[in-house]
Amino acid sequence: MLRGTSHKGKATQSANSGRKHVTTATRPPRGGCCRGLNDCLSMGSIISTNRREEPTSRFEQQKSMFLSSSDLLYKLRSRWAFCQGDTKTDGLSKEVHSLGPGRLVADLEREVLKQKELRITYRRRMERTQDYLRHCLQIAQENGFLDLIIQNKDAHALAPPTPQTPTPVHPHSELAALIDTAKLNGWYIAPDEIELQERIGQGSTANVHRGTWRGLDVAVKCIKPDFFTSNEKGATFFAQEVETLARQRHRFVLQLMGACLDPPNCAWAVTEFLSTTLEEWLHGPGKRPKQMAKMVWGARLGPLPPLGQRLAKALEIAQAMQYLHDQRPKVVGRCFTRTYVYMAPEVVKCEPYNEKCDVYSFGIILNELITGEYPYIEKDYGPAKIAMEVVEDNLRPRLPEYDGQLGELIDLICVLWHGDAAKRPSFAAITCILRKIQKTMLESVDFVDVVT
Repeated sequence: MLRGTSHKGKATQSANSGRKHVTTATRPPRGGCCRGLNDCLSMGSIISTNRREEPTSRFEQQKSMFLSSSDLLYKLRSRWAFCQGDTKTDGLSKEVHSLGPGRLVADLEREVLKQKELRITYRRRMERTQDYLRHCLQIAQENGFLDLIIQNKDAHALAPPTPQTPTPVHPHSELAALIDTAKLNGWYIAPDEIELQERIGQGSTANVHRGTWRGLDVAVKCIKPDFFTSNEKGATFFAQEVETLARQRHRFVLQLMGACLDPPNCAWAVTEFLSTTLEEWLHGPGKRPKQMAKMVWGARLGPLPPLGQRLAKALEIAQAMQYLHDQRPKVVGRCFTRTYVYMAPEVVKCEPYNEKCDVYSFGIILNELITGEYPYIEKDYGPAKIAMEVVEDNLRPRLPEYDGQLGELIDLICVLWHGDAAKRPSFAAITCILRKIQKTMLESVDFVDVVT
Protein backbone atom coordinates (compact mmCIF):
# COMPACT_ATOMS: atom_id res chain seq x y z
CA MET A 1 0.00 0.00 0.00
CA LEU A 2 1.09 3.58 -0.64
CA ARG A 3 1.73 5.84 2.29
CA GLY A 4 -0.94 8.33 1.03
CA THR A 5 -4.72 8.22 1.31
CA SER A 6 -6.33 4.85 0.73
CA HIS A 7 -8.65 4.66 -2.27
CA LYS A 8 -10.75 1.88 -0.81
CA GLY A 9 -13.90 2.98 0.99
CA LYS A 10 -13.83 2.40 4.74
CA ALA A 11 -16.92 1.65 6.84
CA THR A 12 -16.67 3.12 10.32
CA GLN A 13 -19.15 2.88 13.17
CA SER A 14 -20.05 6.19 14.81
CA ALA A 15 -19.93 5.93 18.58
CA ASN A 16 -22.92 8.29 19.11
CA SER A 17 -25.42 7.57 16.34
CA GLY A 18 -24.39 4.09 15.27
CA ARG A 19 -24.78 5.17 11.64
CA LYS A 20 -22.31 3.97 9.08
CA HIS A 21 -20.32 6.60 7.20
CA VAL A 22 -18.67 5.56 3.98
CA THR A 23 -15.59 7.42 2.83
CA THR A 24 -15.60 7.54 -0.96
CA ALA A 25 -12.50 7.12 -3.12
CA THR A 26 -10.56 10.19 -4.03
CA ARG A 27 -10.26 10.62 -7.80
CA PRO A 28 -7.25 12.10 -9.50
CA PRO A 29 -7.67 15.60 -10.87
CA ARG A 30 -9.08 15.79 -14.37
CA GLY A 31 -6.52 16.04 -17.08
CA GLY A 32 -3.75 14.74 -14.82
CA CYS A 33 -2.19 11.35 -14.14
CA CYS A 34 -2.35 9.00 -11.20
CA ARG A 35 0.27 9.34 -8.52
CA GLY A 36 1.63 5.86 -9.06
CA LEU A 37 1.11 2.49 -10.70
CA ASN A 38 -0.23 0.99 -7.49
CA ASP A 39 -2.89 3.74 -7.39
CA CYS A 40 -3.98 2.60 -10.85
CA LEU A 41 -4.10 -1.04 -9.73
CA SER A 42 -5.96 -0.30 -6.51
CA MET A 43 -8.59 1.82 -8.25
CA GLY A 44 -9.20 -0.89 -10.79
CA SER A 45 -11.45 -2.81 -8.42
CA ILE A 46 -13.57 0.26 -7.60
CA ILE A 47 -14.06 1.32 -11.21
CA SER A 48 -14.89 -2.20 -12.34
CA THR A 49 -17.51 -2.68 -9.60
CA ASN A 50 -19.08 0.78 -9.76
CA ARG A 51 -22.68 0.33 -10.85
CA ARG A 52 -23.01 3.91 -12.10
CA GLU A 53 -21.61 4.26 -15.63
CA GLU A 54 -19.30 7.25 -15.93
CA PRO A 55 -17.75 8.77 -19.03
CA THR A 56 -14.36 7.30 -20.01
CA SER A 57 -11.53 9.53 -18.84
CA ARG A 58 -7.97 9.91 -20.14
CA PHE A 59 -6.82 8.08 -17.00
CA GLU A 60 -8.88 5.00 -17.89
CA GLN A 61 -7.49 5.01 -21.42
CA GLN A 62 -3.94 5.12 -20.05
CA LYS A 63 -4.73 2.38 -17.55
CA SER A 64 -6.16 0.22 -20.33
CA MET A 65 -2.96 0.69 -22.31
CA PHE A 66 -0.66 -0.17 -19.38
CA LEU A 67 -2.60 -3.26 -18.23
CA SER A 68 -3.07 -4.89 -21.67
CA SER A 69 -0.55 -7.63 -20.85
CA SER A 70 -0.23 -8.53 -17.19
CA ASP A 71 2.81 -10.77 -17.70
CA LEU A 72 4.84 -8.15 -19.54
CA LEU A 73 3.73 -5.45 -17.10
CA TYR A 74 4.93 -7.56 -14.19
CA LYS A 75 8.34 -7.92 -15.85
CA LEU A 76 8.54 -4.18 -16.46
CA ARG A 77 7.60 -3.39 -12.88
CA SER A 78 10.33 -5.69 -11.59
CA ARG A 79 12.83 -4.20 -14.02
CA TRP A 80 12.02 -0.63 -13.00
CA ALA A 81 12.28 -1.40 -9.31
CA PHE A 82 15.61 -3.20 -9.84
CA CYS A 83 17.07 -0.40 -11.94
CA GLN A 84 16.16 2.20 -9.28
CA GLY A 85 17.49 0.02 -6.49
CA ASP A 86 14.25 0.71 -4.65
CA THR A 87 11.73 -2.02 -3.91
CA LYS A 88 9.19 0.37 -2.39
CA THR A 89 6.03 0.95 -4.36
CA ASP A 90 6.11 4.75 -4.06
CA GLY A 91 9.50 4.82 -5.77
CA LEU A 92 8.09 2.54 -8.47
CA SER A 93 5.15 4.88 -8.99
CA LYS A 94 7.44 7.87 -9.47
CA GLU A 95 9.42 5.90 -12.06
CA VAL A 96 6.25 5.05 -13.99
CA HIS A 97 5.18 8.70 -13.85
CA SER A 98 8.56 9.91 -15.06
CA LEU A 99 8.73 7.44 -17.97
CA GLY A 100 5.35 8.37 -19.37
CA PRO A 101 3.09 6.25 -21.61
CA GLY A 102 5.24 6.65 -24.72
CA ARG A 103 8.30 5.14 -23.08
CA LEU A 104 6.27 2.28 -21.64
CA VAL A 105 4.74 1.42 -24.99
CA ALA A 106 8.21 1.46 -26.60
CA ASP A 107 9.53 -0.92 -23.92
CA LEU A 108 6.60 -3.24 -24.47
CA GLU A 109 7.17 -3.22 -28.22
CA ARG A 110 10.87 -4.02 -27.78
CA GLU A 111 10.05 -6.89 -25.45
CA VAL A 112 7.51 -8.32 -27.87
CA LEU A 113 9.98 -7.98 -30.78
CA LYS A 114 12.71 -9.72 -28.78
CA GLN A 115 10.42 -12.65 -27.97
CA LYS A 116 9.39 -12.90 -31.62
CA GLU A 117 13.04 -13.02 -32.76
CA LEU A 118 13.81 -15.75 -30.21
CA ARG A 119 10.90 -17.83 -31.46
CA ILE A 120 12.09 -17.44 -35.06
CA THR A 121 15.64 -18.47 -34.08
CA TYR A 122 14.46 -21.56 -32.20
CA ARG A 123 12.13 -22.52 -35.03
CA ARG A 124 14.96 -22.33 -37.56
CA ARG A 125 17.19 -24.47 -35.36
CA MET A 126 14.41 -27.01 -35.02
CA GLU A 127 13.89 -27.07 -38.79
CA ARG A 128 17.62 -27.67 -39.40
CA THR A 129 17.59 -30.49 -36.84
CA GLN A 130 14.53 -32.03 -38.47
CA ASP A 131 16.16 -31.82 -41.93
CA TYR A 132 19.28 -33.59 -40.63
CA LEU A 133 17.20 -36.31 -38.95
CA ARG A 134 15.23 -36.83 -42.16
CA HIS A 135 18.53 -37.15 -44.04
CA CYS A 136 19.77 -39.77 -41.56
CA LEU A 137 16.47 -41.65 -41.82
CA GLN A 138 16.69 -41.63 -45.62
CA ILE A 139 20.25 -42.99 -45.53
CA ALA A 140 19.18 -45.71 -43.08
CA GLN A 141 16.26 -46.64 -45.31
CA GLU A 142 18.31 -46.68 -48.53
CA ASN A 143 20.97 -48.90 -46.95
CA GLY A 144 18.48 -51.29 -45.37
CA PHE A 145 19.29 -50.47 -41.76
CA LEU A 146 15.74 -49.31 -41.09
CA ASP A 147 14.33 -52.64 -42.25
CA LEU A 148 16.76 -54.52 -40.00
CA ILE A 149 15.76 -52.42 -36.99
CA ILE A 150 12.05 -53.00 -37.65
CA GLN A 151 12.55 -56.72 -38.22
CA ASN A 152 14.56 -57.14 -35.02
CA LYS A 153 11.96 -55.18 -33.09
CA ASP A 154 9.12 -57.33 -34.46
CA ALA A 155 11.09 -60.50 -33.78
CA HIS A 156 11.60 -59.54 -30.14
CA ALA A 157 7.96 -58.57 -29.80
CA LEU A 158 6.67 -61.88 -31.24
CA ALA A 159 9.18 -64.14 -29.53
CA PRO A 160 7.60 -66.18 -26.72
CA PRO A 161 9.00 -65.64 -23.25
CA THR A 162 11.70 -68.11 -22.34
CA PRO A 163 12.62 -69.23 -18.86
CA GLN A 164 15.62 -67.45 -17.39
CA THR A 165 18.48 -69.93 -17.20
CA PRO A 166 22.01 -69.00 -16.21
CA THR A 167 24.39 -69.03 -19.18
CA PRO A 168 28.16 -68.68 -19.17
CA VAL A 169 29.27 -65.13 -19.83
CA HIS A 170 31.61 -64.69 -22.79
CA PRO A 171 34.38 -62.15 -22.22
CA HIS A 172 33.20 -60.42 -25.42
CA SER A 173 29.46 -60.95 -25.56
CA GLU A 174 29.29 -59.21 -28.95
CA LEU A 175 31.22 -62.12 -30.50
CA ALA A 176 29.33 -64.98 -28.86
CA ALA A 177 26.68 -65.28 -31.59
CA LEU A 178 29.26 -64.78 -34.35
CA ILE A 179 31.43 -67.59 -32.93
CA ASP A 180 28.45 -69.95 -33.00
CA THR A 181 27.72 -68.96 -36.62
CA ALA A 182 31.37 -69.40 -37.64
CA LYS A 183 31.56 -72.87 -36.10
CA LEU A 184 28.25 -73.86 -37.68
CA ASN A 185 29.32 -72.71 -41.16
CA GLY A 186 32.87 -74.03 -40.90
CA TRP A 187 34.91 -70.82 -41.02
CA TYR A 188 35.93 -70.63 -37.36
CA ILE A 189 39.73 -70.90 -37.12
CA ALA A 190 41.63 -71.57 -33.92
CA PRO A 191 44.76 -69.42 -33.48
CA ASP A 192 47.06 -72.45 -33.34
CA GLU A 193 45.98 -73.42 -36.88
CA ILE A 194 47.66 -70.32 -38.32
CA GLU A 195 51.39 -70.09 -38.97
CA LEU A 196 52.24 -66.40 -39.20
CA GLN A 197 55.10 -65.34 -41.49
CA GLU A 198 56.49 -61.99 -42.63
CA ARG A 199 54.52 -58.79 -42.44
CA ILE A 200 53.35 -57.61 -45.85
CA GLY A 201 51.29 -54.56 -44.85
CA GLN A 202 50.47 -52.33 -41.93
CA GLY A 203 47.93 -49.73 -40.84
CA SER A 204 46.89 -47.70 -37.82
CA THR A 205 44.72 -50.47 -36.37
CA ALA A 206 46.07 -53.69 -37.92
CA ASN A 207 49.04 -55.43 -39.51
CA VAL A 208 48.77 -57.84 -42.44
CA HIS A 209 50.97 -60.95 -42.42
CA ARG A 210 51.51 -63.69 -44.86
CA GLY A 211 50.56 -66.99 -43.32
CA THR A 212 49.83 -70.67 -43.83
CA TRP A 213 46.55 -72.36 -42.93
CA ARG A 214 46.10 -76.06 -43.58
CA GLY A 215 48.82 -75.92 -46.22
CA LEU A 216 47.30 -72.95 -48.03
CA ASP A 217 48.95 -69.53 -48.41
CA VAL A 218 46.72 -66.93 -46.82
CA ALA A 219 46.78 -63.28 -45.78
CA VAL A 220 46.12 -62.66 -42.09
CA LYS A 221 44.86 -59.28 -40.94
CA CYS A 222 45.79 -59.03 -37.26
CA ILE A 223 43.96 -56.32 -35.32
CA LYS A 224 46.28 -54.65 -32.83
CA PRO A 225 45.46 -55.38 -29.15
CA ASP A 226 45.42 -51.70 -28.20
CA PHE A 227 42.50 -51.19 -30.59
CA PHE A 228 40.30 -53.11 -28.17
CA THR A 229 41.72 -51.58 -25.01
CA SER A 230 41.28 -48.02 -26.32
CA ASN A 231 37.85 -48.54 -27.91
CA GLU A 232 34.88 -49.61 -25.84
CA LYS A 233 33.10 -50.90 -28.97
CA GLY A 234 36.22 -52.42 -30.53
CA ALA A 235 34.91 -55.98 -30.37
CA THR A 236 31.63 -54.86 -31.98
CA PHE A 237 33.44 -53.17 -34.87
CA PHE A 238 35.61 -56.23 -35.44
CA ALA A 239 32.57 -58.52 -35.39
CA GLN A 240 30.78 -56.34 -37.96
CA GLU A 241 33.77 -56.38 -40.31
CA VAL A 242 34.18 -60.15 -40.14
CA GLU A 243 30.45 -60.74 -40.54
CA THR A 244 30.38 -58.48 -43.60
CA LEU A 245 33.31 -60.30 -45.20
CA ALA A 246 31.72 -63.66 -44.47
CA ARG A 247 28.63 -62.76 -46.53
CA GLN A 248 30.51 -61.89 -49.74
CA ARG A 249 30.38 -64.27 -52.68
CA HIS A 250 31.91 -62.63 -55.75
CA ARG A 251 34.91 -63.52 -57.89
CA PHE A 252 36.29 -59.98 -57.71
CA VAL A 253 35.72 -59.49 -53.97
CA LEU A 254 38.35 -60.67 -51.49
CA GLN A 255 37.31 -64.06 -50.12
CA LEU A 256 37.25 -64.67 -46.38
CA MET A 257 38.67 -68.08 -45.51
CA GLY A 258 37.94 -67.84 -41.81
CA ALA A 259 38.61 -65.86 -38.64
CA CYS A 260 40.13 -66.14 -35.20
CA LEU A 261 37.61 -64.56 -32.84
CA ASP A 262 39.50 -64.17 -29.59
CA PRO A 263 40.38 -60.49 -29.01
CA PRO A 264 42.44 -58.67 -27.99
CA ASN A 265 45.43 -60.89 -28.88
CA CYS A 266 43.93 -63.12 -31.56
CA ALA A 267 41.45 -61.02 -33.54
CA TRP A 268 42.44 -62.18 -37.01
CA ALA A 269 40.64 -62.12 -40.36
CA VAL A 270 42.07 -64.78 -42.68
CA THR A 271 41.60 -64.17 -46.42
CA GLU A 272 42.93 -65.50 -49.70
CA PHE A 273 46.48 -64.48 -50.51
CA LEU A 274 46.95 -62.30 -53.59
CA SER A 275 50.37 -62.52 -55.19
CA THR A 276 50.31 -58.90 -56.35
CA THR A 277 48.41 -55.69 -55.78
CA LEU A 278 46.84 -53.33 -58.29
CA GLU A 279 49.56 -50.78 -57.60
CA GLU A 280 52.34 -53.29 -58.28
CA TRP A 281 50.58 -54.55 -61.41
CA LEU A 282 50.25 -51.00 -62.79
CA HIS A 283 53.39 -49.22 -61.59
CA GLY A 284 55.84 -52.07 -61.19
CA PRO A 285 56.96 -54.27 -58.29
CA GLY A 286 58.32 -52.99 -55.01
CA LYS A 287 57.94 -49.71 -53.21
CA ARG A 288 58.02 -46.69 -55.45
CA PRO A 289 57.90 -43.37 -53.61
CA LYS A 290 56.53 -40.33 -55.38
CA GLN A 291 59.96 -38.68 -55.49
CA MET A 292 61.38 -41.71 -57.28
CA ALA A 293 58.49 -41.71 -59.72
CA LYS A 294 59.31 -38.11 -60.62
CA MET A 295 62.98 -38.91 -61.12
CA VAL A 296 62.21 -41.65 -63.60
CA TRP A 297 59.56 -39.67 -65.46
CA GLY A 298 59.01 -41.44 -68.76
CA ALA A 299 61.32 -44.30 -67.71
CA ARG A 300 59.10 -46.83 -65.96
CA LEU A 301 60.39 -49.66 -63.79
CA GLY A 302 58.38 -51.99 -65.99
CA PRO A 303 56.28 -51.87 -69.13
CA LEU A 304 52.83 -50.32 -68.79
CA PRO A 305 50.12 -52.95 -69.34
CA PRO A 306 48.16 -52.50 -72.58
CA LEU A 307 45.15 -50.19 -72.42
CA GLY A 308 42.79 -53.08 -73.07
CA GLN A 309 44.00 -54.88 -69.96
CA ARG A 310 43.83 -51.73 -67.87
CA LEU A 311 40.28 -51.13 -69.02
CA ALA A 312 39.41 -54.74 -68.14
CA LYS A 313 40.77 -54.18 -64.60
CA ALA A 314 38.60 -51.09 -64.26
CA LEU A 315 35.55 -53.09 -65.33
CA GLU A 316 36.30 -55.82 -62.77
CA ILE A 317 36.50 -53.22 -59.99
CA ALA A 318 33.24 -51.63 -61.10
CA GLN A 319 31.49 -55.02 -61.12
CA ALA A 320 32.72 -55.79 -57.62
CA MET A 321 31.53 -52.41 -56.35
CA GLN A 322 28.13 -52.85 -57.98
CA TYR A 323 27.79 -56.16 -56.14
CA LEU A 324 28.64 -54.52 -52.80
CA HIS A 325 26.38 -51.51 -53.29
CA ASP A 326 23.43 -53.63 -54.42
CA GLN A 327 23.36 -55.47 -51.10
CA ARG A 328 20.89 -54.59 -48.36
CA PRO A 329 22.26 -53.09 -46.24
CA LYS A 330 24.73 -51.57 -48.68
CA VAL A 331 28.40 -52.15 -48.06
CA VAL A 332 29.73 -48.58 -48.02
CA GLY A 333 33.10 -48.26 -46.42
CA ARG A 334 35.19 -46.00 -48.65
CA CYS A 335 36.57 -49.18 -50.15
CA PHE A 336 39.34 -47.48 -52.13
CA THR A 337 40.46 -44.98 -49.51
CA ARG A 338 44.05 -45.34 -48.40
CA THR A 339 45.03 -41.69 -48.13
CA TYR A 340 43.51 -38.28 -48.74
CA VAL A 341 44.54 -38.66 -52.39
CA TYR A 342 41.59 -40.96 -53.09
CA MET A 343 39.13 -39.44 -50.61
CA ALA A 344 35.90 -37.72 -51.69
CA PRO A 345 35.45 -34.05 -50.67
CA GLU A 346 32.46 -34.79 -48.43
CA VAL A 347 34.50 -37.37 -46.55
CA VAL A 348 37.42 -34.95 -46.15
CA LYS A 349 35.01 -32.36 -44.70
CA CYS A 350 33.52 -34.96 -42.31
CA GLU A 351 30.07 -34.40 -43.80
CA PRO A 352 27.36 -37.07 -44.16
CA TYR A 353 28.20 -39.32 -47.10
CA ASN A 354 26.75 -42.30 -48.93
CA GLU A 355 27.91 -44.85 -51.49
CA LYS A 356 28.78 -42.06 -53.96
CA CYS A 357 32.03 -41.46 -52.04
CA ASP A 358 33.21 -44.81 -53.47
CA VAL A 359 32.30 -43.57 -56.96
CA TYR A 360 34.57 -40.54 -56.52
CA SER A 361 37.48 -42.75 -55.39
CA PHE A 362 36.92 -45.04 -58.36
CA GLY A 363 37.20 -42.00 -60.65
CA ILE A 364 40.67 -41.28 -59.26
CA ILE A 365 41.69 -44.92 -59.78
CA LEU A 366 40.23 -45.06 -63.29
CA ASN A 367 42.27 -42.00 -64.29
CA GLU A 368 45.35 -43.63 -62.73
CA LEU A 369 44.74 -46.76 -64.80
CA ILE A 370 44.32 -44.82 -68.04
CA THR A 371 47.28 -42.45 -67.59
CA GLY A 372 49.56 -44.89 -65.81
CA GLU A 373 50.54 -42.08 -63.41
CA TYR A 374 50.17 -41.69 -59.67
CA PRO A 375 47.44 -39.17 -58.78
CA TYR A 376 48.71 -35.58 -58.49
CA ILE A 377 52.26 -36.61 -59.38
CA GLU A 378 52.60 -33.31 -61.24
CA LYS A 379 52.00 -31.42 -57.95
CA ASP A 380 54.57 -30.98 -55.22
CA TYR A 381 51.93 -31.45 -52.51
CA GLY A 382 51.58 -33.76 -49.55
CA PRO A 383 48.32 -35.66 -48.89
CA ALA A 384 46.95 -33.03 -46.48
CA LYS A 385 47.64 -30.20 -48.95
CA ILE A 386 46.00 -32.20 -51.73
CA ALA A 387 42.89 -32.72 -49.58
CA MET A 388 42.64 -28.99 -48.87
CA GLU A 389 43.00 -28.10 -52.55
CA VAL A 390 40.41 -30.71 -53.52
CA VAL A 391 37.85 -29.20 -51.15
CA GLU A 392 38.59 -25.50 -51.64
CA ASP A 393 39.82 -25.24 -55.24
CA ASN A 394 38.28 -28.35 -56.85
CA LEU A 395 41.72 -29.84 -57.56
CA ARG A 396 41.77 -33.10 -59.55
CA PRO A 397 44.56 -35.26 -61.04
CA ARG A 398 45.82 -34.53 -64.52
CA LEU A 399 43.67 -36.14 -67.22
CA PRO A 400 45.10 -38.07 -70.19
CA GLU A 401 45.54 -36.17 -73.41
CA TYR A 402 42.24 -35.93 -75.24
CA ASP A 403 41.97 -38.39 -78.08
CA GLY A 404 39.07 -39.63 -80.11
CA GLN A 405 39.45 -43.11 -78.65
CA LEU A 406 39.72 -41.85 -75.05
CA GLY A 407 37.02 -39.16 -75.24
CA GLU A 408 34.30 -41.30 -73.65
CA LEU A 409 36.63 -42.42 -70.87
CA ILE A 410 37.66 -38.84 -70.07
CA ASP A 411 34.01 -37.75 -69.95
CA LEU A 412 33.24 -40.65 -67.61
CA ILE A 413 36.16 -39.80 -65.30
CA CYS A 414 35.03 -36.18 -65.02
CA VAL A 415 31.52 -37.14 -63.94
CA LEU A 416 32.82 -39.79 -61.53
CA TRP A 417 34.83 -37.29 -59.48
CA HIS A 418 32.24 -34.52 -59.68
CA GLY A 419 32.15 -32.31 -56.58
CA ASP A 420 28.39 -32.81 -56.23
CA ALA A 421 27.86 -36.39 -55.05
CA ALA A 422 24.30 -36.43 -56.41
CA LYS A 423 25.64 -36.03 -59.98
CA ARG A 424 27.92 -39.05 -59.77
CA PRO A 425 26.50 -42.20 -61.44
CA SER A 426 25.87 -45.51 -59.73
CA PHE A 427 28.18 -48.47 -60.26
CA ALA A 428 25.42 -50.20 -62.21
CA ALA A 429 25.56 -47.35 -64.73
CA ILE A 430 29.37 -47.29 -64.64
CA THR A 431 29.55 -50.99 -65.46
CA CYS A 432 27.29 -50.53 -68.49
CA ILE A 433 29.33 -47.58 -69.77
CA LEU A 434 32.65 -49.40 -69.40
CA ARG A 435 31.27 -52.47 -71.18
CA LYS A 436 30.16 -50.27 -74.08
CA ILE A 437 33.55 -48.50 -74.27
CA GLN A 438 35.38 -51.82 -74.10
CA LYS A 439 33.27 -53.27 -76.89
CA THR A 440 33.79 -50.20 -79.09
CA MET A 441 37.56 -50.32 -78.61
CA LEU A 442 37.78 -54.03 -79.36
CA GLU A 443 35.78 -53.64 -82.56
CA SER A 444 37.86 -50.69 -83.79
CA VAL A 445 40.44 -51.73 -86.39
CA ASP A 446 42.35 -48.53 -85.69
CA PHE A 447 42.65 -49.27 -81.98
CA VAL A 448 46.13 -48.36 -80.79
CA ASP A 449 47.31 -48.02 -77.20
CA VAL A 450 48.03 -44.32 -77.47
CA VAL A 451 48.90 -44.00 -73.77
CA THR A 452 52.07 -46.07 -74.13
